[in-house]
Amino acid sequence: MNICTIDGRRIEYVRLPSSHPRSGAPAMVFLHEGLGSLSMWRDFPQQLADACGCEAIVYSRHGYGRSDPLTKKRTPAFMHHEARVCLPQLLDQLGLDRPILFGHSDGASIALIHAGGTSRPLTATVVMAPHVLVEDISIRSIRKARDTYLSTDLKARLAKYHADPDSAFWGWNDIWLDPAFRDWNIEDCLPGIVCPLLAIQGEDDEYGTMDQIERIARRCRDVELVKLADCRHSPHKDQPRQVIATVAEFVARILD
Repeated sequence: MNICTIDGRRIEYVRLPSSHPRSGAPAMVFLHEGLGSLSMWRDFPQQLADACGCEAIVYSRHGYGRSDPLTKKRTPAFMHHEARVCLPQLLDQLGLDRPILFGHSDGASIALIHAGGTSRPLTATVVMAPHVLVEDISIRSIRKARDTYLSTDLKARLAKYHADPDSAFWGWNDIWLDPAFRDWNIEDCLPGIVCPLLAIQGEDDEYGTMDQIERIARRCRDVELVKLADCRHSPHKDQPRQVIATVAEFVARILD
């Protein structure tokens, strides 16, 4: 594990070389979900790096993993800040040119904002279970998660992956349940995405409906949608082989 300073905070990251590197391939940068971290990806980034021939860059955002914990409550603009301020600083510090972004859930939303809301060139963007607006199903599931955190051993389980599980959980849960966040919407960023885009979503996603990726398809230029049966909010856990095969084929198509 390595440490860099992004926006004044210590951020943990790793660089994972591919076992089968593709000549000239860009790095793939992984952006985790709202309760995720570097370690919660487990070996998935390495598997995808090996399949795609790309180096994998995996990091924990501020408030997660072994990165600095939060010191104040997030605002509704937190994902825009991550996309427009923090992610560009990370890419610059690591010398990453035209990367492929791979985002899950909140991380997918950050990837979309960065791809469509900055002028920085990307080779491609892959998003799993992205949020482009707040749906009732999202709020219901996030409220259920709050009850679970307060009544079960979820905090202890998250402590395996986060130095400060309260920072990780409440930083995510509080802002999503804040009434001020109900009108959050990033559809205005979508027409600005010019790189190829792959959007993956499970048909049984408990945090969002297919309307999320269908809205992306209506507003972006070069989009491929993949809808997975028997799959919930984490396709890389529920359908890992299918996700790896799909992403590897997508990457090969755009790099060949």
